[in-house]
Amino acid sequence: MRRPTITVIGGGFAGLTAAISCAEGGAAVTLYEAHRSLGGRARTADGPYRTNEGPHALYNGGPHWTWLNQRGLLKPLAPLPPLQASRFRFHRDGVLRRLPPAGLLKLRGRKSAPVDRDFFSWAASQEGEAAARAAANYVGVATFHHDSGMLSAAFVQERLRRTTSFPPEAHYIRGGWGELIARMAEHARQSAVRIETGARLDALPEDGPVIVATHLEAARALLKDERLTWDSARTVLLDVALRSRRGDLFAISGLDFPGWVERFTTQDRSLAPHGEELLQCQVGIGPDENRADGVARAERLLDAGFPQWRERLVHRREALCLGRTGAVDLPGTTWRDRPAVERGDGVYLAGDQVAAPGVLSEVSFSSALKASTLALRSARADRAKPYAPSSTGRGTGTSTGTGTGTGPTSSPSPTPTTGGTSATSGTPTTGHTATTGDTAKADNTAAVPRLSSS
Repeated sequence: MRRPTITVIGGGFAGLTAAISCAEGGAAVTLYEAHRSLGGRARTADGPYRTNEGPHALYNGGPHWTWLNQRGLLKPLAPLPPLQASRFRFHRDGVLRRLPPAGLLKLRGRKSAPVDRDFFSWAASQEGEAAARAAANYVGVATFHHDSGMLSAAFVQERLRRTTSFPPEAHYIRGGWGELIARMAEHARQSAVRIETGARLDALPEDGPVIVATHLEAARALLKDERLTWDSARTVLLDVALRSRRGDLFAISGLDFPGWVERFTTQDRSLAPHGEELLQCQVGIGPDENRADGVARAERLLDAGFPQWRERLVHRREALCLGRTGAVDLPGTTWRDRPAVERGDGVYLAGDQVAAPGVLSEVSFSSALKASTLALRSARADRAKPYAPSSTGRGTGTSTGTGTGTGPTSSPSPTPTTGGTSATSGTPTTGHTATTGDTAKADNTAAVPRLSSS
């Protein structure tokens, strides 16, 4: 009886979740990360401005909350002071308001919405076009999309309910998401996971199941499977640090257009030097728009909520994120229609554009757990077979020190950089059949060939 061997490719939130889960299941796990640091989109800049790649929050209504907490990985958190929570505003009709339109609140009370209708037409039929437009723009905080109204009503409605829950579900990791990644990495090493950074895999290892937990574009190239596509968003990120001023707002939600501004030092002073405030803005832009269009809208929100912010500016960084903000589901599709976790021949996918339920990082987590369960099952089945040494070597296809490869093609820097990663936005695959042992639909997956060094 041999100890099962599992390989994880990608050292972000999904990859570390999968590696820990597999190790806890008794497997010998090796994790390869193309960059020199772990984290993927969950990296946090070293400082002095500890920015994430866009606003990051953990929702306590998701399955990852309990899993992380049970392993002592969740805390310390950065709580939002009650007084600061009252400094939330809605940008509507060109001015700041304390309350959203009543129709938006009525919409969030709807427990369900149809899958096959777009959100705007469905919401307008319930509460009118003004409320529908405001709700669609508000949900941009969770979709990063330029027009959430064109997406599946069921997809958007779930996010509307989650982001407007009271008390709020969103919580923040003290020190940024990089602290969570560091705790997960240490826990993985203590669980005997072997982690190799700066390691590029050009071929799949042959000695056991493989979990590919990379950006979908990188997975498509590694697996040579052009069907690994799904729609995502185009989003402009603007980070600014301002000299502190008493009375600054905590957050602004755009209702005239999708946009979000949040002062992250409200709950965590460690993210910027003393006497300064770190703000992160996100604005979804359309396929025919450019970064300047999104930046202009973000500045409109800053103008409305932070008077004379340009005179207080001490740091600024812009980025364009293409296809790096998770999956969005068009009318007639659900998460079950996305690329399936199980790819055949012992290969499994994990990530935020994979067939798994949840909001934002919950998709990465849920797909990672599903991939881990299937990989362990496959590895145990192989372990039960009589052992027969191979006469040929098995190559892993690794080369260290590259800092590139199966990870996202953006800069290894943990903060957004100008240019961002190019995206491939695909259309949903049709003609699915049910997958044995999985609630998601398969996409006619063919076996993935394994390459050896012989």
